[in-house]
Amino acid sequence: MSFRLPHRHRWSNLLATMSEELSAAATAAAAAAASAATTSTSTVVTKTSSKSLWPNVLRWIPTSTDHIIASEKRLLSIVKTPYKQENVNIGSGPPGSKVRWFRSTSDDARFINTVTFDSKEDSPTLVMIHGYGASQGFFFRNFDALSKHFRVIAIDQLGWGGSSRPDFTCKSTEETEAWFIDSFEAWRRSKNLSNFVLLGHSFGGYVAAKYALKHPEHIKHLILVGSAGFTSEEDSKSERIVRFAATWKGAVIKHLWESNFTPQKLIRGFGPFGPNMVRKYTTARFGAYSTGQVLTAEESGLLTDYVYHTLAAKASGELCLKYIFAFGAFARVPLLKSASEWKVPTTFIYGHDDWMSYEGAQEARKYMKVPCEIIRVPQGGHFAFIDNPAGFHDAVLYGCRGFLPREQDSDSLPEGLISA
Repeated sequence: MSFRLPHRHRWSNLLATMSEELSAAATAAAAAAASAATTSTSTVVTKTSSKSLWPNVLRWIPTSTDHIIASEKRLLSIVKTPYKQENVNIGSGPPGSKVRWFRSTSDDARFINTVTFDSKEDSPTLVMIHGYGASQGFFFRNFDALSKHFRVIAIDQLGWGGSSRPDFTCKSTEETEAWFIDSFEAWRRSKNLSNFVLLGHSFGGYVAAKYALKHPEHIKHLILVGSAGFTSEEDSKSERIVRFAATWKGAVIKHLWESNFTPQKLIRGFGPFGPNMVRKYTTARFGAYSTGQVLTAEESGLLTDYVYHTLAAKASGELCLKYIFAFGAFARVPLLKSASEWKVPTTFIYGHDDWMSYEGAQEARKYMKVPCEIIRVPQGGHFAFIDNPAGFHDAVLYGCRGFLPREQDSDSLPEGLISA
């Protein structure tokens, strides 16, 4: 099993580049290595938590919903800012609803796992959406710094992390987009939010952008971090992909992709050996192969534990992959085609060594009719907010400088950041 830097662009490692966002361990020889407060209160929502009579040590997949929430609390114990954790009820959907993510035989209410950090009164609200295979805890290095300027709210998307994991019943790209966009809108209504800053990372950036296109009236500013989904397979001029797809390895991986085989399935398949696979990934990606500030031993251990439990739990939102992206991580309904319809001022943030190219954002900017800027963070890869948290915070604050309290030289791009 090997771990390589994402920016080396090796197509034998295709799923690893996509999987840096998946935050998992390895994806096997055919798919290469894959990409996982001091005060806490909880709003009680009735939910089903499957429990086993078997002791955890004897279970093939040693995890549960309770394990996810417990590992989340352990990870967020690093954060100094007090926070509130709540399960926000988004309902079960009315009979006959066209909102496809509600299509289920169950009448159980769904909920979105949400953490809200203390902030100064009248601070603007910043809502943070994680990427594919991740959860809100991935922003653990950012909550303290950002809470000094924003009311920070981070969520687990429907089907991930500590949120409800209903059976994934979507059969098309349209239904799959509705699963995430409409569940987020139900969450927003339940929280009674408006005029907020929306930040999405990678696949979460795709969801945030699609949401802003549908509901621009609620968004004050859009921040897309290493956002996926700007180009389609047809837009790509890379012969490298064509050559790789023609090899036996490419054929195997493409078959796995179209069969909706996810890295999470591999983690579950390895049962009690799964935690060790995740540990090897996190210690490599955020340690030996880090492009910036490596994790401390405590951070690495807590993040590994958290990532394993969020990946090994019931499959749900992860099954969106083949409906949103074609083989090679190209969007089936690319954001580039909607660039002229953009209605929300946007800041794009990319790590300097991000495997997700900022050139898609540059192309989209040509057609956008709202203010737009692209910032690259030094010593940062696809997880720039973990690799270089200080640089990432500078980029976020600079992007929001128009409505944050003005500081000296706030109009000047902070040292080290690169305007693209």
